[in-house]
Amino acid sequence: MAESPPAHVEIFSNAHDFQIGEQKNYVIHGNQYISSNDQATLIQLLKPILDASHTRDRETAPPNSACLPGTRIDIIDMIVPWADSTLLWNTHVLWLHGYVGCGKSAIALEIALIFEERKRLVGSFFFFRNTGDRSRMVRFATTLACQLAAAIPEAAPFIEKALHTKPGLLQSNLAAQLRHLVYEPFKAAAWSGRLLWTTLLKGPFLIVIDGLDECEDRQDVGAFIDDMLDFFGKNPFVPLRFLITSRVEQHIRGHLDRYQVRLESLVNHCSRDDIDRFMRACFEAEQQRNPVIKAYIRTHGDWPAKTDRDKLVNHIGGSFIFASALFKYIVDPTNDQSTPMDRLPHTLDMNPGLDTLYAKTLSRSQHLPHFSDVISTLALAFEPLPIIGMAELLGIEPFEVVRVLVNLQAIIHVPGTDELPVTMCHTSLRDFLTTESRSGCFFTPPSYHLHLSYRCSTFRVDQDPDTPAASCNIGRNAEWHLARFICLPPTAQGPFPRFPETLDAFYAHILAKSENRPHFSDIISTIARCPELASVAQISMILGIETCKVVEVLVNLRPVINLPEGVTL
Repeated sequence: MAESPPAHVEIFSNAHDFQIGEQKNYVIHGNQYISSNDQATLIQLLKPILDASHTRDRETAPPNSACLPGTRIDIIDMIVPWADSTLLWNTHVLWLHGYVGCGKSAIALEIALIFEERKRLVGSFFFFRNTGDRSRMVRFATTLACQLAAAIPEAAPFIEKALHTKPGLLQSNLAAQLRHLVYEPFKAAAWSGRLLWTTLLKGPFLIVIDGLDECEDRQDVGAFIDDMLDFFGKNPFVPLRFLITSRVEQHIRGHLDRYQVRLESLVNHCSRDDIDRFMRACFEAEQQRNPVIKAYIRTHGDWPAKTDRDKLVNHIGGSFIFASALFKYIVDPTNDQSTPMDRLPHTLDMNPGLDTLYAKTLSRSQHLPHFSDVISTLALAFEPLPIIGMAELLGIEPFEVVRVLVNLQAIIHVPGTDELPVTMCHTSLRDFLTTESRSGCFFTPPSYHLHLSYRCSTFRVDQDPDTPAASCNIGRNAEWHLARFICLPPTAQGPFPRFPETLDAFYAHILAKSENRPHFSDIISTIARCPELASVAQISMILGIETCKVVEVLVNLRPVINLPEGVTL
């Protein structure tokens, strides 16, 4: 299957992801234009997430999953006709749900590629936990709006008009942003000559949303679903479809389980033949590159034998992530204590599911210095960090991070360079690490957020602002980790195995940053005694000092004091 983008869209790995190719002006009804300069301004205003779509580099922006050619035919042959249908009783939304690792993201990617090739893909958004804004709704609408402008140039002037006529739109709620930046511009453009003919001749357009359960903003998830269904209820003839994939979670099911949505369980479409084809392809590729396996086959014949492969496929069931993880464990090149031929029989003793595999793999590095810190940082960091960024944050050498991670490549993506982010092969590893009843001695306590907040607040990149460590913006994440800690119930906030042992020690550390500034005591005392004060200007007026003096004291205290946006030195 061809994976080339539509002819009118150029795909890049930076801000030009949303740049329309060749066309310099876009025409609507012959008299409205948006120039290429206006388009650049539009991208600057909307600030889309550049690595959220199906075109992202999946090696550095997971999930890194794709359908093996010839697999998942059954489910794809169900989704495509649904999205193509123009029948009035067809639903606008299809919710594909299933358990961890059954291939939802791979199918979402395949559908996005199919409709991109057909020039009927409006956009796609792949949520992924603990990846900054990709795990939130804060830039969801603006990212889709940018993709809409790129895929359908006729919609761009309507997006631009909405931004100009509604100055506070980018600070509005999610529903308002989606209405004015995505739904209404698409609806207005859909009745233009080119799009109308495309719909009549080929079918509706499609938006793919993957991993909705990975979004941390649960309330906004519900708002997104409710507003989307309300829009389609009022506009039943709009030629737009949404494919949404997620695990079955109540805050999603409660909003999507309606007559307006087609529900499809991926469990009903998991084929043993697909798993067998996947494992056969993996083993055949490994046979070509692994000299140990080559030598074994020359002496003993084909490996694995069909009977062994059949046992393995039956043991795996329908989980592609379990299949992938087991295969990586079997052929792990860092394990020199045994051969793939030795490890294959052992995998049949592992409980179906991933917990046993995760525990067995993690135990290989458990004895190493800094193991707990590295794994806890990987599990709880605001967004994935490169090896050098993780080392800087923890105050250790990069080789010490690598030493821990190199044995864990069956479950963790370790890049070939210190500058690219380290990511988990699947978010189920994070679930395992943060659930004590499952992970036991590998448990990452949520109280570790306080330690990360402390490390972030003391973080200092070296003088060169272009270093990989500096580009991680580690120092800016202290407030996020502290907020996560403060939200914990008291029983989950301690005790701490090392400094900072209490919040008091952390607060003292933060306050010390400004204690030598003029008026420090007066400003802090005023805030403590008058918490209802709403602005820096009020504090300045009460104390009779210049506003800039107040700012000089408070700007370093952001991790513990809420300051209005835009307050800087």
